[in-house]
Amino acid sequence: MLRRLYDRTMRLAAHRHALPALAVVSFVESSIFPIPPDVLMIPMCLADRRRSFWIATVCTVASVIGGFLGYAIGYYAFEAVGRPIIDFYGLNAKLAEFRQAFAEYGWWIIVIKGATPIPYKLITIAAGVAQFPLLEFAGASVISRGMRFYLVAALLWWFGEPIRTFIEKRLTLVTTVAAVLLVGGFIVVRYLF
Repeated sequence: MLRRLYDRTMRLAAHRHALPALAVVSFVESSIFPIPPDVLMIPMCLADRRRSFWIATVCTVASVIGGFLGYAIGYYAFEAVGRPIIDFYGLNAKLAEFRQAFAEYGWWIIVIKGATPIPYKLITIAAGVAQFPLLEFAGASVISRGMRFYLVAALLWWFGEPIRTFIEKRLTLVTTVAAVLLVGGFIVVRYLF
C-alpha cells in the first residue's frame, strides 16, 4: 500500500498541474493551512531534478505573497481569524511575548524562524498583530523563505538520485521518520514556543 501511494505521489509530482498546486499550497500555508509545501516540493524535485530551482522559485514567491495574507489576518482580522489559528497551535499565552520580541527583533525573527520548519503562518500573523513595518516584513520574508526552499532544492538537485534511491529502498523507514518529524514539529511549536 505504501509503495502504491509513493508511486502515485511521484506521478502526481510530474503532472502538468503540480506546479500550480504547489503555488496554491505555498500560498495558503503562509496564512492558514497546517501542512508545509515541502510535502509537494520534495517529490516534485525528485521527479524532475532539472526543475528544482524553478520549483523553489514558485514556492518562495507564492509563500511570500501568502505571507501578506497572514500579515493582513494579524493586522485586520486577528480576533475573528488569527486567534483561532494561534489557539490551534496552543500559542495564545505566548502572543504577548512574541509581540514584544517583534518590537525588538522583528526582522531577525522573520528571517530566522521563517527559514525553519516552524509554521510560517504564526510568524506572518504575529507580524501583522505587532504592526511590523510591511516593507521590512516583505524583505525578511523573501530572504527567509528563499533560504528555506532554495536550500531544499539545492540539496535535492545535488543529491537527487541517491536520495530517491534511498527513499525507494527504505520507504517505510522514511515515511515513519517523516511522520514523527511532522508530529514532533507540532509538539515543539505547542510546548516550546
